[in-house]
Amino acid sequence: MPEKPVRIFVVEDNEWYNKLLVYTLSLNPDYEVKGFLNARDFLACLSEEPDIVTLDYRLPDLSGLEVLKRIRQENENIRVILISEQEDIEMVVTLLKMGAYDYITKSNDIKERLLNTIQNLTRDINLKKEISTLRKEVQKKYSYSKTILGESAAIRNVYDLIDKAIETNITVIITGETGTGKELVAKAIHYNSKRSDKPFVAVNVPAIPNELIESELFGHEKGAFTGASFRRIGRFEEANGGTLFLDEIGEMDPNLQTKLLRVLQEKEIVRVGSNKPIHTDCRIITATNRNLREEIRKGNFREDLFYRLMGLPIDIPPLRERSSDILILARHFAENFSKENGIPMKAFSEGARKKLMSYSFPGNVRELKSLVELALTLSVNDEITENDFAIDTAEDLLSHDNADLTMREHEMRILKATLKKYNHNIPLTAEKLDIGISTIYRMLKEDKE
Repeated sequence: MPEKPVRIFVVEDNEWYNKLLVYTLSLNPDYEVKGFLNARDFLACLSEEPDIVTLDYRLPDLSGLEVLKRIRQENENIRVILISEQEDIEMVVTLLKMGAYDYITKSNDIKERLLNTIQNLTRDINLKKEISTLRKEVQKKYSYSKTILGESAAIRNVYDLIDKAIETNITVIITGETGTGKELVAKAIHYNSKRSDKPFVAVNVPAIPNELIESELFGHEKGAFTGASFRRIGRFEEANGGTLFLDEIGEMDPNLQTKLLRVLQEKEIVRVGSNKPIHTDCRIITATNRNLREEIRKGNFREDLFYRLMGLPIDIPPLRERSSDILILARHFAENFSKENGIPMKAFSEGARKKLMSYSFPGNVRELKSLVELALTLSVNDEITENDFAIDTAEDLLSHDNADLTMREHEMRILKATLKKYNHNIPLTAEKLDIGISTIYRMLKEDKE
């Protein structure tokens, strides 16, 4: 049973027939039925937004055609069933083209036909209501203040950029290391934008073989190639009206880059095996963990495509650059994992917190989530301790066999641990250790000798 009854308006000038239809439909407790004897009274109540209208084609004040036009102008989601004493094929075709759902002639079996038609419509209405509810839940899920957690200046800057992105349909390119949450940002933009009630379609570019990706994006006609036994719409058509998210765009084959550029310029796609252009209206959001300017310099990425995709750039900072967010995220992941698996939530010991804060997280937020879930699973104490985390921090690296290390070996351990912490960023490592960049290169060269 639906949460709310399906609202049906019966518009019929024959009072006896009107009462018959209203009575028949009212026998179903899921239907809320209201009758009208003329178009004027019905149109005055149209703002009550009925789900279904049964409409007599011949009314004393307006024709069914005129009333249908008014309904479509007011609310195109209202389903209209036309009822008449005689069947005029030409008129039926006209009414169906205008958006009428069905046309039923007044006959002995009208009650059965009408009930069957309304039952079919009710299933469709309930399904659409369910989809609408799910979309609203998804919108809440991707409220970025609840899912992209953090209080650091770096993540607040990301919030500001998302705010700007959702105001328009500007193309967005999201950059950042693996595991920083680029798809989460893309979903936050889509589900908070004006396109939120339309599809969000994600494509992981490198996961699709080069020989199939054109068909995957643009679709294909039956017989276009060996194995194409039916027509298939591509991701561009699937995302029509919504958002197409192209993940790891930097790994796209150069030949397809040319075709993608044309699609973005013309706003048209052509299915494989066809010459017919199809208009497409979808917002493009891309993501990459590569430096596309460097890829352009190497000849791996088209410069004109880069500028077409650039739009609004959003760079997601790595977790090591937003260390103040680590414990916030860790608690969030622990709470979610505990709730999902029905296990007690545990606090983090001081040692555990210290260990998390001193780790560089090369896998970023994705790695942190996995580590927290594993630690919660393995923990046998009342709280999560440092021993529950399967990671080696810089402090761990420095604590092994200290008595047997020479000063030079100590220095190399410190250098390697710091390089790892800062993702082998030599200028940043030099700054943190307060030594020269040339010193780092010299030490690394000596270590290899």
